[in-house]
Parts: sequence; C-alpha cells; structure tokens
Amino acid sequence: MNDYINHINKDFESRVRLGIMSVLMVSDPVSFTVLKESLHLTDGNLASHLRALEEAGYLRVEKQFVGRKPNTVYQATLAGTEAFRNHLNALEQLVLNTKSN
Repeated sequence: MNDYINHINKDFESRVRLGIMSVLMVSDPVSFTVLKESLHLTDGNLASHLRALEEAGYLRVEKQFVGRKPNTVYQATLAGTEAFRNHLNALEQLVLNTKSN
C-alpha cells in the first residue's frame, strides 16, 4: 500500500487544484471566468492555485484581448496531463488495494 502513497502528487492534494485539473482534463482550454464559476472560487483563491500549477509546469497560460476585455485561458501541459493521470491512478490503486485487504 505504501508504494501507491509515494505516487500521490502533493501538487494535487488541494481540492481546488484537483478541481482545476479535472476541469482542464475535460474542457481544454478554459478561461479564468469559467474556472472561477465552475469551482465557486474567489479571484484571489483561484489565481494563487493557478499560479502554483503554472510554476510546477502543469499549466500553460495565454492572455489575450477579446474586444477590449482581457481574457486569460488555461490549458494543461503534457507534463500536467501525465502527472494528473498518474496521481489519479495512484489514488485508484490505493483505494482498490485498501478495499481488498
């Protein structure tokens, strides 16, 4: 069982980061506004978690203007997608092995 725990990624332990990556796995790219509304977060809370995921290399950020309004969109990087899938697989294996014991 301990081996699976070692594969759980600390970058995704927060429910907010887990939520961000989950949204990006099914809808990619996603705007800041859509993430904020989907996850029911404040601007500051969401921004700090996005910054942490970006610094880890898990997100790509693109800032653009739509008309005169700034629009920021986020997309999971290949490394982010792989790390998140590995994290989910480790959680699944942990649950499955705990149930069978």
